[in-house]
Amino acid sequence: MSERTLSFPIGSLVRTRGREWVVLPESEQDLLMLRPLGGSDEEIAGVYLPLETVEPAQFELPQPSANVMGDFVSSKLLRDAVRLSARSGAGPFRSFGRIAVEPRSYQLVPLLMALRQDPIRLLIADDVGIGKTIEAALIARELLDRGEIQRMAVLCPPQLAEQWQIELRDKFHIDATLVLPSTAARLERNLKVGETLFDTHPHVIVSADFIKSDRRRDDFARTCPELVIVDEAHTFAEAYEGRGGRHQRHQLLRSLTQKASRHLILVTATPHSGNESAFRSLLQLLNPEFANLPDELGGRENEKIRRELARYFVQRKRGDIKRYLEEDTVFPERESSEAPYMLSPEYKAFFDKVLRYAREVVTDKTGNTRQQRIRWWSMLALLRALASSPAAAASTLRNRAAASQPTTDEQVDEVGRRTVLDMVEDESSEGIDLVPGSDFTDSSDEIDAAATPEANLPISTRRLRELANEAAALSGAADKKLQALVKTVKELLGEGYSPIVFCRFIETANYVALRLRDALPKVKVAAVTGYLSPEARQASVQTLAEYGKRVLVATDCLSEGINLQDHFDAVIHYDLSWNPTRHEQREGRVDRYRQSKPKVKLITFYGKDNQIDGVVLEVLIRKHNTIRTSLGISVPVPMNADQVVEAIFEGLLLRGADRTGGAQMALFEDLLQPNQKALLARWDLDAEREKQSRTMFAQHTIKPDEVLPDLRAARSAVGGSAVVEQFVLRALVGHNALVTTKTNGATEIDLSNAPRGLRDVMQVLDAKLKFKVRFSPTIEDDEIYLSRTHPMVEGLATYVMDTALDPLGKAIARRCAAMRTAEVTTRTTVLLLRYRHHLYPSNKAAQTLLAEECHLLAFEGAPDNARWLDDAQALKLLEATPAGNNVPAETAASFVERVVQGYEALRPYIETVAQQRATALLEAHERVRAAANTAGSRISRAEPQLPVDVLGIYVLLPRLAA
Repeated sequence: MSERTLSFPIGSLVRTRGREWVVLPESEQDLLMLRPLGGSDEEIAGVYLPLETVEPAQFELPQPSANVMGDFVSSKLLRDAVRLSARSGAGPFRSFGRIAVEPRSYQLVPLLMALRQDPIRLLIADDVGIGKTIEAALIARELLDRGEIQRMAVLCPPQLAEQWQIELRDKFHIDATLVLPSTAARLERNLKVGETLFDTHPHVIVSADFIKSDRRRDDFARTCPELVIVDEAHTFAEAYEGRGGRHQRHQLLRSLTQKASRHLILVTATPHSGNESAFRSLLQLLNPEFANLPDELGGRENEKIRRELARYFVQRKRGDIKRYLEEDTVFPERESSEAPYMLSPEYKAFFDKVLRYAREVVTDKTGNTRQQRIRWWSMLALLRALASSPAAAASTLRNRAAASQPTTDEQVDEVGRRTVLDMVEDESSEGIDLVPGSDFTDSSDEIDAAATPEANLPISTRRLRELANEAAALSGAADKKLQALVKTVKELLGEGYSPIVFCRFIETANYVALRLRDALPKVKVAAVTGYLSPEARQASVQTLAEYGKRVLVATDCLSEGINLQDHFDAVIHYDLSWNPTRHEQREGRVDRYRQSKPKVKLITFYGKDNQIDGVVLEVLIRKHNTIRTSLGISVPVPMNADQVVEAIFEGLLLRGADRTGGAQMALFEDLLQPNQKALLARWDLDAEREKQSRTMFAQHTIKPDEVLPDLRAARSAVGGSAVVEQFVLRALVGHNALVTTKTNGATEIDLSNAPRGLRDVMQVLDAKLKFKVRFSPTIEDDEIYLSRTHPMVEGLATYVMDTALDPLGKAIARRCAAMRTAEVTTRTTVLLLRYRHHLYPSNKAAQTLLAEECHLLAFEGAPDNARWLDDAQALKLLEATPAGNNVPAETAASFVERVVQGYEALRPYIETVAQQRATALLEAHERVRAAANTAGSRISRAEPQLPVDVLGIYVLLPRLAA
């Protein structure tokens, strides 16, 4: 809405309902959206002009008197309260006033890249643990605060939806609605005819599984928001085989990109995943011209292509950002180790028995190829479960193999790979922890194994049942793997660690959790598996986090997306994944930025005399770790790895009948057929290519230092963690709160003696008047992180500011003060000002923006002969200390009164500075948007709202001669 049509200009001061308000940009002709002067966003109200009286208002100058005079401590409190309560921040980064995190400098690179595009088409492919979610959400918050978008959507796997909702709400103050199979029916219940839930909910987090169907995909494409963030974007790459779920997801994104103005942000730690064609299909979503990229991007002849691609693609490893723009980012130290164990004699005998049985089954050439493939997958499933636990082996032996259901050879292999291998990249980890089953009886036999008498069952089924009973009997003392785990967990707990034990199957996780509870009666142990809904998983983790000594046993349903570094600091790979990328994902839950422990422990279990673990460990896991250690990056197993893994185990089953050794490489040399050796060669090639890619697209050519002054100014304007800490502690002590620093660096706050009004605005219940806080994100379980936008900080700042502005209130922050100090040689006045600027987009249809900033001006002498000081001198005066001889309150009031009476002489200079700051604000926006060519993305004009608000007047007097 153009401002010319409004009854009151945006940013102007009005009076209604007995108080002063600021007019917000969301206002319309007859409906004013107002925020109370000194109030928070929670107090925003709408006033319908035909029914209520609204009058223009002007911010009054301070009215000095003996009973309202303060000191310079009270002046600093007021300045900080104003800074911390500002939400419509000035500067090129408008989001800084609305976020509960302090972005690292390196996290601003994707934001700068985004602001230089229109539309935004970006692939953020930073390593695990660097903060891709924050980088993407920061772009969303910035676009919302600039008024460039009104709605946004996040597409993600269903188990990550609630995590996204929490991150957006708690860190970026974006309330997003979950659109999942479990919520869609309720959301659609009250819709009008022809209306979709995307019409009524501006911010949504959508399950990729839910939205990919043809019917829902079309509805979403029709009413899709202006910005779409796609998490785990590699699962949206084109499949190039069949028309499965991946194909549907890719088609959805292709349809969304058909609208030229739509913004798209793709987020993934594994953009390549070993499949060059799939990777190119992602790049084409950013720019259709990328369909014709050369196979190799190196060389001087491809420099222009690399530069163009670098506009859309950022990919960095930890080494790229540990030191960036004079800022260090500390990651925990990794301590990785292997924990070998030996099978018990009973388990070893059973293992060999099952292996002989598996060889017998897979070498059976009877039946057609489909039946032979079913038997193959059934035995591979059995070996997989056997290496995991007796519980998983017994369950697998009793269950019908999933591969027995399909009718064609190709379908049998597809289901087998999906249920047995870990190589298949899918949209989520849902269902991956179910035991696959090994009963290869053809489903066409229609035998009910549960109801059929034992004697009438097929021989194969009877043998599997006998083996299942033997497996179940191996639980407990005969399970040396479990005994080794108990010992390791006890050691970690004794060292103060809180470990996560990752298992492959639900049955294994439940079995391990039960046995750990028996062995560790004083430790809280919880199992989180795919049986739980994503919401229940989060709740279980949070409940477990309340206990001092705790162990989380989980399947890979928790290996992606869910950040656990606040509560856990060690990972045990109880079961080897057959995809080493899974190991990296597991470890990434705790090994990431803002892990409170300086060191995380990563322990890999394997059986020394277990041939299955030996193959996986030597051929896959150790190779992956070698690449990561040497290059500092993780490289996925190449695209044909599932076939290679099959071939490796085929060698073990068909050509290794006489082998009994462990994991020595000599065992595998003759098993590594040409296609298997090709895997290692291809992997090395991919590793080198990935290294070059990270070098090309680490965005070292981005010059964020060009806007570093604006970044510093923005952080200073809104107040960082140091300002928050200083303000909170001073303000609380000033209101009779008890503040105590604990030995671990946390701060304990007791509000028992604080005013009731203060406790109310800080949203502190009487039952929780004592609590511990920190002013940095790395917190312990019983502590609260107080960021500048935390409700407690916001409430405290509002309370301090409101009481200072209320002439009848009793405030610790004061608008007037005078003192003598050695810092000045002549009478000097400091003015605390608040500017409100109108920002006009070049796109006439876009909303006019409001920017607020707190600023200091200082002058020497009398108002009618003022000698103005520069900003640095004015700011330095805030640190002036009293000379020891106080100014009587009546005298102090008289000095301030002279400034008030002479204010008209000061006004021209103050308003000139306001215009200069508006111009500087416009220039800062232009620096950030330097490469954008579209008029709709620019701020074309910035004007100050006059008169300027004078919040405080503080007079400094020279020290009296002794």
